[in-house]
Amino acid sequence: MPAGDHINWKKQLTLPNLLSLLRLIAVPFMAREILGYPERRIAAVIFFVAIWLTDVLDGWIARRFNQVSEIGKVLDPLVDKIFQITTAVMLTLIGRLPVWVPLFLIVRELIMVVGSALLYTRRRIVVHSRWYGRLTTVLLVISFALALILPDSQAHLIPGFFVAPLLLSVFALVSYIRHYRDAGERHA
Repeated sequence: MPAGDHINWKKQLTLPNLLSLLRLIAVPFMAREILGYPERRIAAVIFFVAIWLTDVLDGWIARRFNQVSEIGKVLDPLVDKIFQITTAVMLTLIGRLPVWVPLFLIVRELIMVVGSALLYTRRRIVVHSRWYGRLTTVLLVISFALALILPDSQAHLIPGFFVAPLLLSVFALVSYIRHYRDAGERHA
């Protein structure tokens, strides 16, 4: 947002933003249920699915009913990152996920956040989600869901579920860097 501009807070009070806040509030409850695994497996899965479906719903409402807001452009992806990293860390803490998965996600998100902040502060370029980023998210959600629901006898399969989304994540990161580097050169 250029200097001197201000946020119209009334336009920020949208249903999608309220759903994003609800997702953010639900994440610690999901984390608690995951830590209670396997006794609380069903509750953990319910929280996980509800958070993800609410994410899908808030994006659809924002686009369909023209409720895209400045706060939503930051809040929605921030909550997504918190949701994914929290899920990965909790699954690692209970032994359902290798430590390299949350470490990878944290490093990737740090690179994206720093890169996005630099693009915005230096060139006023806002990073928008592209198809490969959305596909990466869907594959990660499926992998996390499988890690939550697979019986212990098949838990050894879980790391393999994360290979494709993490490789796609690398592709997405490189693609974002190229796309926004080129956009930055055009704005220079």
